[in-house]
Amino acid sequence: MNIYRMNIRKCIIIHGCPLGTDQDRDPEKRTYNKHWMPWLKERLIARGVETETPLMPSPWQPDYQQFKIEFEKLDVNEQTVLVGHSCGCAFLVQWLGETKRTIAKLILVAPWKIPDGSDEARKLFYTYPIDASIKERVGEIVMFTADNEEDDGKKSLQMFHEVLDGEIIALNGHGHYVFRYMKTAEFPELMEVILR
Repeated sequence: MNIYRMNIRKCIIIHGCPLGTDQDRDPEKRTYNKHWMPWLKERLIARGVETETPLMPSPWQPDYQQFKIEFEKLDVNEQTVLVGHSCGCAFLVQWLGETKRTIAKLILVAPWKIPDGSDEARKLFYTYPIDASIKERVGEIVMFTADNEEDDGKKSLQMFHEVLDGEIIALNGHGHYVFRYMKTAEFPELMEVILR
């Protein structure tokens, strides 16, 4: 399916799920277009790649069906790159398995699939079988991790990789790929993977 690589026209980035501070829940202040996402979006648009960073509903208490309603307002086709961060990865993999859609690339950044045992919403969100046929409908699959990612994050990546294969890129000191670990909003390694 490498034929799609030359035709990248659109990138959709799905943010992660915060714990839900008061600011996260304030409709006037709420944004998940942070960390490396604004930097990446600006540069992709400058390269002629339409880029969307939709705001998922109540991500501190993620619900797959609610995410799906919001996500499906966007056009996804064979020339689309889907990028997920943390729980955004879990959503994209479930959606691709359910819908059987064909896309150019799937990029999972610090993917997460292990729920907190005390959080019923996250348990429902993360607990589903990964559809191995996704790799037949995606031109390229890449997963980013870090040497200092949490143990459950490393286990989550292995859960996805065992079924989906794909390339693993491990960067030193990037933790869970949020600003407090990366110390920068720039993420050139991800941009390179999207554009290659």
